[in-house]
Amino acid sequence: MSSPAPKSPEMSDKSRKYDRQIRLWGEHGQTVLENAQICLINATALGTEILKGIVLPGIGGFTIVDHRSVTEEDVGCNFFLDLDSVGQPRAKRCMQLLQELNPDVNGDYVDEHVEQLIDGQPDFFRSFDVVVATSISERTIVRLSNVLWEQNVPLIVARSVGFYGVARLQLREHCIIETHPDNKQTDLRLEHPFEELKKHMDATEITNKVPWLVVLYKFLQEWVTIHEGRYPSTYREKSELRELIRSKMDGEQENFEEAIKAVNSSFGGGKPSSSVREILADERCINVNTESNAFWIMARALKDFVDNEGNGLLPVPGVLPDMTADTSSYISLQTVYRNQAAHDAEIVFRRARQLLKELNKPNDLITDKDVRLFCREAANIAVVRGTKITDEFDKGYHRSSHIASVLETPNSLMGHYIVLRALDRFQADYGCLPGESEAESDTTGMKSIAAKMLSEWGIGTPLSDDLAYEICRYGGAEIHSISAYLGGCIAHELIKLVTRQYRPIDNTFIYDGSTSQTETYKL
Repeated sequence: MSSPAPKSPEMSDKSRKYDRQIRLWGEHGQTVLENAQICLINATALGTEILKGIVLPGIGGFTIVDHRSVTEEDVGCNFFLDLDSVGQPRAKRCMQLLQELNPDVNGDYVDEHVEQLIDGQPDFFRSFDVVVATSISERTIVRLSNVLWEQNVPLIVARSVGFYGVARLQLREHCIIETHPDNKQTDLRLEHPFEELKKHMDATEITNKVPWLVVLYKFLQEWVTIHEGRYPSTYREKSELRELIRSKMDGEQENFEEAIKAVNSSFGGGKPSSSVREILADERCINVNTESNAFWIMARALKDFVDNEGNGLLPVPGVLPDMTADTSSYISLQTVYRNQAAHDAEIVFRRARQLLKELNKPNDLITDKDVRLFCREAANIAVVRGTKITDEFDKGYHRSSHIASVLETPNSLMGHYIVLRALDRFQADYGCLPGESEAESDTTGMKSIAAKMLSEWGIGTPLSDDLAYEICRYGGAEIHSISAYLGGCIAHELIKLVTRQYRPIDNTFIYDGSTSQTETYKL
């Protein structure tokens, strides 16, 4: 999305404070962020770094659940604690110090073990947009995963030990309107020009002051006529079009040069991609019901447009790239696209309102502004469906073959995932973290646990001796710089989930600070 221009000079204090991030996710994204609530389980160094990364940009509020008191070890690795904090409730103290970063953010704490909440108040978690858990036991991971999966609340489970870190995202379904793809194609409808665009182009003569789009359109029509109605699709055909434009240049004409450069990237707009077609063919899109959310109702309205008024094409987005041209010719061309975008969005909006009425849902569930945004981003909408963390603890885990193949890949970080999983099992079996007492003897125990885990999955590749020793050498301790980096990465994912912009990781992120290497795996 293009960066919105600052509202000068009367910018509000809040807009001025958050100006740079608003340029990333817009004012609507900032509003969503400011209304979000996050729950952190365990105020470890990693946990507080994650919260720092969302408190600074203005999350609505956070709640820390932690039954522990601050120890000297906590002070040594957690910058949000000091020696005066020793002996105080860790949740309360971290909440107080985190709130000092941003007075706009509300903080709360619960001085209880998370297991008590799962047993006595499982609905406690329903009020949060995302739950983040750091350094929790294997038993708690399984229980929390099951509870939040049923409640449809996204969960991130993370751990930082020594130079290694892992974050696993669990979500049932995540619908994204603004995915912000790296290479977003501009939909110019050159192959399928709408009537008003044809009229505008036919009435406009080529000069050195018109936008390059006019130049490209004119010579494209000439090329199509020569080639019996075909549009250029191959590299050779596009090269011919470029040469045709170049042959008509009279000296240095910047709009001609821009048209030549734009040939490769200006075709193919309007038709739904395979991923968008999958969404429009999804059961949740075709059969909307009273349980359907706004995304799926708008998707159904979009599908009806594509199948009918759109003749197989998506609504016109109405967004033009920058072009060298005089102001009046650029604005007149931009107006043509914007008017068509408004026309298409109005059709989709009326259909969405009709669906809301049929489903007996309130009209304000979907606004005209919502539909305009949906239509503008229709070519890049996405739906991410995740898996339950609990599944990874089954002996017949269905992704074991993938794990086995990645383990064979040189320099992969899948071994780090295995060793961190073995750490959880070691803690469950022995009641302490490996290396807390004796690194050498615990290394043997870790290798045995990892071998048993891999055997249950039918994997014969052994765990690296170096990885087993390294994880024991740390004795479960956190290194602040490693937790700070991993915490920043996880904070990014939280913002993606809350704002429903950008694609989140899918679904496991591994970090090795000793080699500055990261990898993402779908488990």
